[in-house]
Amino acid sequence: MIDQDENKKVGGSLTTLSTDALDAGEVLIRVHYSSINYKDALAATGAGKIIRRFPCVGGIDLAGEVVESGAAGFLPGDKVIATSFDIGVAHHGGYAEYARVPAQWVLRLPPGLSLFESMALGTAGFTAALAIVRMEDNGLAPANGPVIVTGATGGVGGLAIDMLASLGYHVVALTGKEAEAGYLKMLGASEIKLRSSIDFDAARPLEAAQWAGAVDNVGGQVLHWVLATMKQAGTVASIGNAASFNISTTVFPFILRGVSLLGVDSGYMGFPMRQRVWDRLATDLKPRHLAAVTRTIAFDDLPGAFEAFIRGQVKGRTVVRIGA
Repeated sequence: MIDQDENKKVGGSLTTLSTDALDAGEVLIRVHYSSINYKDALAATGAGKIIRRFPCVGGIDLAGEVVESGAAGFLPGDKVIATSFDIGVAHHGGYAEYARVPAQWVLRLPPGLSLFESMALGTAGFTAALAIVRMEDNGLAPANGPVIVTGATGGVGGLAIDMLASLGYHVVALTGKEAEAGYLKMLGASEIKLRSSIDFDAARPLEAAQWAGAVDNVGGQVLHWVLATMKQAGTVASIGNAASFNISTTVFPFILRGVSLLGVDSGYMGFPMRQRVWDRLATDLKPRHLAAVTRTIAFDDLPGAFEAFIRGQVKGRTVVRIGA
């Protein structure tokens, strides 16, 4: 449970609730697994103003089995996934043995995915896949040229590399962590580009055209440089703000090269797109190295797991075993 004290200091701890204390919703789920996203770490530690009400059970992702349902589309025993929307920030979330959520936030587990795999993907995997689907809908294809992924060792970045490589794209991983080059190559990156090799301050409005597509997790000067180096009719998916939520750029990439900047909102993306993306995650976008980049922790270890995310010391994905 995440709460704040009289000094408005935010923190989390394990506590006991009855199912009657859970928030309203048509579907009661026995949670098998959840996951840790950067957003979860910001919420649990108070490092970001994520929680919109206190107290709140954290965990923006959950997967499990329906116990009770007041919605026609779900029956007891159904295996389901629920991620994002207000879960874990304004509605009790997945870090609990049971969760009650509105039916419109829930989808059945697609064939081809286990409950564990769905949380190894979680919001990070959904975000990466949504970015790729949106870029494909905007005309991106492997024949168009290389795709660069920034913030490459993060959960979204690593999964995006794996997915793109499996589709046949030439993927360039942009990272500040030279020691992780082998890890990124394992995921499928064809090239590693170090941030230290680029003078972002000196980036002009337009630079040499290099990329047909880009998945940006960083924002700030990195996104400005990415936009300046896009090929004609290139497409950029803006996903995160690990460096900055500000961007200072020009209109030149858009009006002289026809570049498209696509915003990726995984939090409130509704149906049928949400279902479409999860169906792709169960088929051609299912990462080939998902098991290799996923670690599992016990529910009891959850409170001590967040600080490493805040410090940027975690790569890949972390699944929390709740009641499996």
